[in-house]
Amino acid sequence: MRRYLRVLFVCTLLVFCSLLYIFNQLVSSLERADHRERAPRTRAADTGLSERAQDDRCNSGSVPHWEPYWRVSRAVCPNHCVTDSAPRYRPPALDLDSSVSERSLSAPRDPLELAVVACGSRLEETLVMLKSAVLFSQRCLRFHIFAEDDLHAGFKQELESWPQRFRSKFSYSVYPISFPSDNAREWKRLFKPCASQRLFLPLILKQVDSVLYVDTDVLFLRPLEDVWSFLSRFNSSQVAAMAPEHEEPRIGWYNRFARHPYYGKTGVNSGVMLMNMTRIRDKHFKNDLAAVDLKWADLLMPLLHKYKLNITWGDQDLLNIIFHHNPESLLLIECHWNYRPDHCIYGSNCISAEQNGVYILHGNRGVYHDDKQPAFRAVYDAIKQFPLDEDPVRGLLLPLEEKLKSDHTYCGRSRLVFTRRLRESVTELQKDQDRSRRAEV
Repeated sequence: MRRYLRVLFVCTLLVFCSLLYIFNQLVSSLERADHRERAPRTRAADTGLSERAQDDRCNSGSVPHWEPYWRVSRAVCPNHCVTDSAPRYRPPALDLDSSVSERSLSAPRDPLELAVVACGSRLEETLVMLKSAVLFSQRCLRFHIFAEDDLHAGFKQELESWPQRFRSKFSYSVYPISFPSDNAREWKRLFKPCASQRLFLPLILKQVDSVLYVDTDVLFLRPLEDVWSFLSRFNSSQVAAMAPEHEEPRIGWYNRFARHPYYGKTGVNSGVMLMNMTRIRDKHFKNDLAAVDLKWADLLMPLLHKYKLNITWGDQDLLNIIFHHNPESLLLIECHWNYRPDHCIYGSNCISAEQNGVYILHGNRGVYHDDKQPAFRAVYDAIKQFPLDEDPVRGLLLPLEEKLKSDHTYCGRSRLVFTRRLRESVTELQKDQDRSRRAEV
């Protein structure tokens, strides 16, 4: 008799749990439907603009405006926060006398979304990264800059000072650094100040479908739209794209030292991370925390609590753990999309960069600011010192190539990987500038 009662109790419990799960899913679907229905009305009400006026705001002006902080989840930033941002949305129709290049005129109008997190002394480094994105991209860009409060004025002053031909190619928003209020201190102390902010981008930028997140020490040597094109290659399961942490397992960190699960054979590096945030928000992720799959918002804090004593690289380690359990959700891209000193410091080990050249340069280890890897610093200094609107061949490419000739480190011996794609980008930029000057005459 007791055996039958136990079976009956277990069955009753399973039925109850199933009903609870179904109810939870029903409530979540209703909330998402309600949110989608209200979002257009909220945007229109908050901005006070008609649909036509919104379409005319992307690159048409240079006067910043205050945007209500409805984009940021109240759970992430419960305080009354505002964002000082430049005009955004879609670029206006341009006539043939515009200073924007002909190829820009025929490019798709929807902006590409770029996110970065800057704290401490990273203002200059972040601006150089943004400068490289604007220099070579042909499409309208929208920057989401998360920064400490004392850096906001510096971003605004510098970005607004750029020549109008480049200023018209992007819009930007500057956000405060913010974490869930209950655990803000733990997240701030994880690895580096602000580093884990990237984990909350899908929860903060709720109206953004997809975004490219990059570290401040990244430089674009090709147009941003090149890496953006990977979004169209995602299969139905993939939510993000990243490059491996190492190409050579013998010098890999994760496979030799990690005390937690990681993706693949050598882990992934999150310094360049392309995200379909709509999919991230909607997906239920497999995990080793609970018997059920968890949404992104429900996964992060329990994951930190379980592994905080075992992780070294903070949020990157957490991402490795997530995609270890969900490998089908990650598109692995090649190392020339995230080329770091590790790819040449002990000899060249990034075959795709040797074949294709570097598309995105990632100067981690502080190599832009010391003399340990002169090749990386030379590229950084060349872009930093290049005056916008000057001849990019004489002002950027030729001085850089000359500088690289004197670098005899292992990375310096691979100097052609640094300039192969950059030469293409500079040539395209020079053609754009020539067309713009002829149009102005």
